[in-house]
Amino acid sequence: MTEADAICWLKDHFNVSRETQDRLEAFVAFLKIEAASQNLISASTLDQIWSRHIVDSAQLLKFAPQNTRSNSWIDLGSGAGFPGLIVAMLTNYRVTLVESRSRRIEYLQRAVAMLDMEDRVEIAGTALERLKTAPYSVISARAFAPLPRLFELASRFSTNRTLWLLPKGRNAAKEWSEVEPLWNGNFRIEPSITDAEAGILIGHLTGKRGNMANLAAKGRQTE
Repeated sequence: MTEADAICWLKDHFNVSRETQDRLEAFVAFLKIEAASQNLISASTLDQIWSRHIVDSAQLLKFAPQNTRSNSWIDLGSGAGFPGLIVAMLTNYRVTLVESRSRRIEYLQRAVAMLDMEDRVEIAGTALERLKTAPYSVISARAFAPLPRLFELASRFSTNRTLWLLPKGRNAAKEWSEVEPLWNGNFRIEPSITDAEAGILIGHLTGKRGNMANLAAKGRQTE
């Protein structure tokens, strides 16, 4: 996918207004300037931001619930703002960006201010372990942590209705097969449109298997 193809894909799949297009272009320009002073994205992808990062983020919205009353989205390890900031620009979701690295926090704060999106984007500048527990409609994480650790850290932000959208590259199937014996959930893998060999893990988490077994045993003991 070329950069021109990526821009056309966005226009074909989303109602990209002139204001939104301007925001996206301003963000790309801002990111390129900031990338000169800190390692926000791989240098090899600086000329492919639209295809490798923006469309790669936006494709998650194909699977996200639309027009729901609960529209909170938490993005773990937001880094350069992918996918969280793209989600915020293309939808009405209220997005929480979780980032613990000080330079990335400062960068995200300036990006959100530049995009004039403080009303819908919250930056949680702390480690996920310190973040107050709250339920979210959608949880996303792009290169945040291996799946076992991700579920351990983030399951407290999930309900049975929370949708997990996890770009997992070429290890998607392997990571899910390794964690499936430990967690109850209904997940599937969808191919990425930006990398034919990469997968997106999509589904709902319903709890840790050991915890559910213990609860069942306790229930039988009280009968």
